[in-house]
Amino acid sequence: MPGAALFELVAIMDRLRTQCPWDAKQTHESLAPYLLEETYEALEALEHQDMAELRGELGDVLLQVLFHARVAQERTDGTGFTIDDVAKGIAEKLIRRHPHVFADVSVSGADEVKRNWDAIKAQEREAAGGGPASALDGVPMGQPALSLAAQLQRRAQSAGIPAELTDLPVGQPKDESAPGESAQSESAREKPAQARAQATVSPLGAELFALVARARSAGLDPELELRQAARAFAERVRAWERSSAG
Repeated sequence: MPGAALFELVAIMDRLRTQCPWDAKQTHESLAPYLLEETYEALEALEHQDMAELRGELGDVLLQVLFHARVAQERTDGTGFTIDDVAKGIAEKLIRRHPHVFADVSVSGADEVKRNWDAIKAQEREAAGGGPASALDGVPMGQPALSLAAQLQRRAQSAGIPAELTDLPVGQPKDESAPGESAQSESAREKPAQARAQATVSPLGAELFALVARARSAGLDPELELRQAARAFAERVRAWERSSAG
């Protein structure tokens, strides 16, 4: 039956956690670098179209999910959860966000599926926050800058936010402080939120952000496009090194 091997994997993880000294001492924090590392390795295998390698790397990603769930299972402060809780949570989410499959909603195609998904997700964010939600809630700001810019733009577009907001203002906002008054004075801090939100953006930063918007309008993922360019550059450098050594 599909998925049967996962039972064995859960049992192996339980045994490792109790019998292996290294596995037994790991925490969410100590495992965090591996979660990122394994994800990038899976992405690299996909970029190389190496399906055998991808299968192995996806196993490593799955191990990280199991490991974190096993660590969480041991918590006694009321915040613990199990691998079954993880699986149940994502199953419920998939059912909830696919009413055209699991309920009586009709859709005209993939575009409407995406719109419904975004609408349901926005409703979930608002319900969780107890008030009006931002379209940007939940975007991990710690991700690489290029993918962060793309995700922010995608979220904004899905929410119907004006496209011209991607045209970022360049330079320092005008200092309206009185002579001798510190820019960090109480009156400056009390300026309206809209004025305070005018962040300083360099011309290069604004240009990069605009390039992300240009890539998205062309149906391209800017992160993947830059990774492809970086790989091409690396190949050129290695070819030059080989020719120079000869």
